[in-house]
Amino acid sequence: MTKIQKLLNDFNELVAFKHSIFSLPFIFIAMVVAANGWFGWELLLMGVFAALSARNFAMGFNRYLDRDIDALNPRTINRPNVDGRLNPKQILTFVILNALVFIAVAYFVNDLAFYLSIPILIVIGSYSYFKRFSFLAHIILGISLGLAPIAGVVAVSETITLWSVLLALGVMCWVAGFDLLYSLQDIEVDKKLGLHSIPSKFGVEKTMLFSKVLHTFTVIFWLLFVIFADLGAFGYLAIIVSAVMLSFEHYLVNKDFQKIDRAFFTVNGYLGIVFFVLVVIDHIL
Repeated sequence: MTKIQKLLNDFNELVAFKHSIFSLPFIFIAMVVAANGWFGWELLLMGVFAALSARNFAMGFNRYLDRDIDALNPRTINRPNVDGRLNPKQILTFVILNALVFIAVAYFVNDLAFYLSIPILIVIGSYSYFKRFSFLAHIILGISLGLAPIAGVVAVSETITLWSVLLALGVMCWVAGFDLLYSLQDIEVDKKLGLHSIPSKFGVEKTMLFSKVLHTFTVIFWLLFVIFADLGAFGYLAIIVSAVMLSFEHYLVNKDFQKIDRAFFTVNGYLGIVFFVLVVIDHIL
């Protein structure tokens, strides 16, 4: 393996590139609905670059700030930002480059996208600070990914519609809900380090209850999105499938905490893809 290949692999591991699957489908759902179908190859490429650069910025910034925390957590001690594979200067350079790419892409999309680019970067970067003083960090993470459909509709129509806000609120609740489940793995570490996660503050049972409530609101907001976006039968089918998949996610976690990774990565990853496919089918038919 060459030095460049190794560096790319380390950055890939640093930002968990495969997790981009959570935000990408909802950007394109918004773009399909806003364009009432195919929105063009140029916007497709712009959407991909914007989503990936924004996420790389947020994850890279988080890993840069969390070097001290990750070094004390057995689950994260082997990350590239901790074990020396990537030094702070390399990570910070990566963060700045991705921020510049995101702003540049927004500039070429349209004026509103450009004006919103820096505020969006501020929001998605703030998660790294919130968990140090507020248990609302889970909501901030949800808002960060919830901006994805807003960005999608802005890219296509240079406006923010009611249905896109409803879709975004659903994404916010969805992400915050599954982040609560995922953070159960670090409950003891969070208590030890004085981090303000909901599990460390309220305990396991209340955390799981809060997650269920958030996912209930997820289904409600997505149902309202389907109604106000005037989608058809496949749009409603997407809501039913989402509700079933979220219920299955909670079943997995309730049954065995060792299955949190499966619930987090597999179920949520497929949920976004299935939702997107059904919305596309709805517009085709």
